[in-house]
Amino acid sequence: MLLGRDSERRTIDHLLADTRLGRSGVLALVGEPGIGKTALLDYAAWRADSMRVLRARGVESETEVPFGCLLELLRPALGVVDQLPAPQAEALGGALALRPARAGDRFAIGAATLSLLAAFAEREPLLLLIDDAQSLDASSAEALLFAVRRLLADPIAVLMAAREGEPSLLDGSGLPQLEVGGLDRTAAAELTGLPDSALERVLMETGGNPLALLELAADGSGLGDAPPGEPLPLSASIARAFLRRASSLPEDSRRILVLAAASDNRDVLVLARAAASMDLAVEALGPAEDAGLVSVNAGSLEFRHPLVRSAIYGEAGASERRAAHRALADALPDRELDRRAWHLASAAVATDASASSALEQAGSRASDRSAYSEAAAAFERAARLSPDAERQPRLLYAAGDAHTNAGNGGRALALLEEARAQAPPTPLGHEIEHLRGYLISRRGGVKEGHAILVAGAERAAAADPEAAVLMLAEAAHISFYSGATEQMLRNAERAHELVPPGDQGRARFFASSALGIAQVMAGDGEAGARRLKEAGEALDASEDLRADPRLLAWAAVGPLFLREAEEDRARVDRALAHARERAAAAALPALLHYIGRDQAMSDAWPAAQASYHESIHLSRESGQRTDLAPGLAGLAWLEARQGLERQCREHAQEGRALCKELGLGLYEVWTVIALGELELGLGRPERAIGHFEEQQELLGRLGIVDVDLSPAPELVDAYLRTGRPKDAAVLVGPFAAAAEAKGQPWAMGRAARCLALAGSDDELDERFGEALALHERTRDIFETARTRLAYGARLRRARKRVRAREELREAIDLFYGLGPTPWAEQAAAELAATGETARRRDASTLDDLTPQELQIAVLLAEGRTTKQAAAALFLSPKTIEYHLRNVYRKLGIASRDELTAAITSRPLTKITQNL
Repeated sequence: MLLGRDSERRTIDHLLADTRLGRSGVLALVGEPGIGKTALLDYAAWRADSMRVLRARGVESETEVPFGCLLELLRPALGVVDQLPAPQAEALGGALALRPARAGDRFAIGAATLSLLAAFAEREPLLLLIDDAQSLDASSAEALLFAVRRLLADPIAVLMAAREGEPSLLDGSGLPQLEVGGLDRTAAAELTGLPDSALERVLMETGGNPLALLELAADGSGLGDAPPGEPLPLSASIARAFLRRASSLPEDSRRILVLAAASDNRDVLVLARAAASMDLAVEALGPAEDAGLVSVNAGSLEFRHPLVRSAIYGEAGASERRAAHRALADALPDRELDRRAWHLASAAVATDASASSALEQAGSRASDRSAYSEAAAAFERAARLSPDAERQPRLLYAAGDAHTNAGNGGRALALLEEARAQAPPTPLGHEIEHLRGYLISRRGGVKEGHAILVAGAERAAAADPEAAVLMLAEAAHISFYSGATEQMLRNAERAHELVPPGDQGRARFFASSALGIAQVMAGDGEAGARRLKEAGEALDASEDLRADPRLLAWAAVGPLFLREAEEDRARVDRALAHARERAAAAALPALLHYIGRDQAMSDAWPAAQASYHESIHLSRESGQRTDLAPGLAGLAWLEARQGLERQCREHAQEGRALCKELGLGLYEVWTVIALGELELGLGRPERAIGHFEEQQELLGRLGIVDVDLSPAPELVDAYLRTGRPKDAAVLVGPFAAAAEAKGQPWAMGRAARCLALAGSDDELDERFGEALALHERTRDIFETARTRLAYGARLRRARKRVRAREELREAIDLFYGLGPTPWAEQAAAELAATGETARRRDASTLDDLTPQELQIAVLLAEGRTTKQAAAALFLSPKTIEYHLRNVYRKLGIASRDELTAAITSRPLTKITQNL
C-alpha cells in the first residue's frame, strides 16, 4: 500500500497516460534509502495496463559486470534485434555477449539501445523501470542515458529510482527529477500503528521514512542511540536495526548471510555450491527468512533492502569476506569468468598472479564489448595484484587506454604517469608517451602535449619509425589547431622523412596529410596540394585505413584545403557515412565541423548549419571541448554571413573564450573573422576594419601565412568604402602574389577581385571577368556573389548602368539563394541607385526550423529514408516522423520532393533555437 503518496501517484499516472497517447516521458525518483522509491516503481508497474513492462535494477556488487543491468532490462526485447541496422545489431549483440564482440565507439551501444526500444514499442507501449540507478554498472548507465535523453515521440515511459547524494547517471543529465519525501503524521500512524506518544519521537527521528518507521518502531532500542532533538543518521540507524536482527540468528545463518552478501549472483544453486565448500547448508537461510532479512523465491535470493546486504557485508571481518569470495569464485560456472575474476581479486590478501591474470582477461573481454569503464577497472586492479613488475606498466597503460575510450581523461592520465614512472620497455614506452601527449593536448595543455609527442617520436624513430610518424602527425595536428604554423611544418617534414621506403599505408597517409596541411598553412599551396592528393590516394587504396574511425576527420581535410569543385567529394561522403553507420559519436564532432566548413564554402548553407549544430551538440554531450571550439567558431562565421547578429556574437564569444583557454589559435582567428564579416555585411565597415586588422595581427603572431586566411580582400573592400584607397592599394600586390603562388582558384579569384576593386575603370571587365572565371572552378557561391556585387557597384560608378544592373541582379539572386540577407540588401541598394528596384522576396520559411528539424530536413532531402535518418542522428524513426510533420507544417509542403526543393532552393536566414 502506498500511504500518503497522492502527489507522486498522480505524477506517475500522468506519465503513463501520455505514453499511451504516443508521447515519451522520463522521470527520476530521488530520495534517501527506504523512502519508498521502489514502492512507487511497483505502483507504476501495477498501473501499466496495456503496456509492456521492462524492469531492471542496479546492484552494488555487480558494478564491474559489463552491461549487466542493460541485459536484464532489454532481455524481453531482444527478439526484435534483427530489425536494427546491421552495425547497431552487431554492436548491441557484442556488448550483451550474445554474439562475437568487436570494440567500437562507446556511444554505439546507446544508439542501438534506443533503436531496440523504439522497435519493441511498435508492438505496444513500454514502461521501463530502473531501480537503484546509483548502482548501475557504468556501461549500462551510459547506454541508457544516451537512449533516454533522445526519447520524444515513441510510446515509451522511463521511471528511474536513485538514492540522493550518491553519484549516478542522473548527475548533469538534465532529466526531470521528483524528490520523494517522507510520510505525514496520518500515514505514519497508519503504517506503524504506534500511539501518539511514541509516534512523535519516531517521526521526528525518521522524517517519515517508511522503512525507518517500520524498523525503528519494531525495535525501540534504536531510538536511544541519539539524544532527544538530535537527528539520527538515517542509513546508519536502519543498518543498525538490521544488524541487531541478524546478530540473534544462529551462527550458520549469519555466516551464509555473509556469503550471500558477498555474492553478485542471486542464483541459490551457486550459493549452495559455495556454501558447501564452507561446510554450510543452504537451509541455514531459513532463520534469516523468518527474520525478514532475505527471501527465496523460484531459486533466487533477494535481500529485503540493499541496506541489509551492505550492513551485513560491512560488519563481517576481512578474513570472513575473503573466504566468502574464494568460495564463490570456485562455485561459479565457466560462463561466469568475469564474475569469477572479481571474486578472486576480492579474495586476494596481497599480490595474486592468478587473480591478476583473470582480471586482465576480463578487461580484454570488456574492452571488446565496448564496456570501457569496466575494462579500465579490471586492468587497473590486475596491475595492483600482479607480482610481476614487468606486467604492471602494461596493465596500467591498458587501464589508461580504456579510460580514454570511456571519456575519463583525468584518470587515464594519472595511470599513464604511474606506468611511465616504472620505466617501461619499448615499444610500450612509446605508446604511453603517445597517449599522454594526446590526452594532455586535448585537455588544454597544448604546448606540453606537443612537447611530449615530439620528444617521444624522436626516441621511437630508430626502433619504430611508424610509431614516430604517428606521434609527429599528432603533434602537427595539435599545431594546426593552435595555429603554430612553423612548428607544424617542422613536425610534418620530420614525419615525412621517417616514412619507411615504399610504405603506402598508415604512415604515408598521416605524414602526407600533415605535410600537405602544413605547407598550405605556411604559404606553399602548390606543394601542399600535391601532398594532400597523395594522402587521398593512400586512403583510397586501403580498406583498413578507410574503416579506421580515427582517420575519419582527416578524410575531410583535403577538400577543405584544396577548395576544388568536386575534388575528393566521395571521400568526404564516405567518411561521414561510415561514422554514422558505426554510430561513431566520438569521431563525429571533428568530422562534422570539417564538413560544415566545407559546406559553408559552397551553396549548401542549410547543410552546413545542420552539420555545425550537430557537431556542437555531440561535442557538449561527449565532453570533447577541443572539438566544441571549432564548431562554435565555424557556426559563428556562417551566421556572420547570414547576418544573424545575436547568434553570431554569442557563438563567437563562447568559441573565443574556449579557444583562449585551450590554446586553439587557429579557431580563435575564425571567431575574429566572424565578427569582421558580420560588421561588413551589416554595412559597418569602420567596425569591420578593427576586427580584420586584429585578425591580421593574430595571424602574424601565430605565423600563419596561408593566403586563404588572409583578411586582405575584406580589408581592401572596407578601406575603399571608408575612403582609404592608399591603405587598400598597399595590400593588393602582396596578396595577389601569394594567391598566385598557391595556385588554387579560390584564392586567385579573391585576388582578382581585389585587383579589380583597386584598379582603374579601364581594367574592370578584364579583372572582374578573370575573377568570375576563377570562381566558376570552385563551389563557393558566396564569393561569386560578392564579386558580382563589387562588379556591379564599380560599373554603376563608371556610369555603365545597364551593365551594372545585369551584375547586380545576378548578385541578388545568388545572395537570396544562399540566405545572407544583409548582402542581398546591399546589392538591392546598389541596384536602386541605378534606377531599378529589386523585386521583393518572400521571407523564407526555413528560418522557422529548429536545429534538429533542420538536421532532419537536410538528411531526408538528400534521399535518406526515415530509418536511415534515425540511425544517422541517433534518434528513433517516430521522432524523425514527429519532427518531419513540424517541418512540413512550417514549410507549407506535403511531400519529400517538395522538401528537397525547399532545402536546395530557399535561403536560411535564422534559426530560432540555438544550442
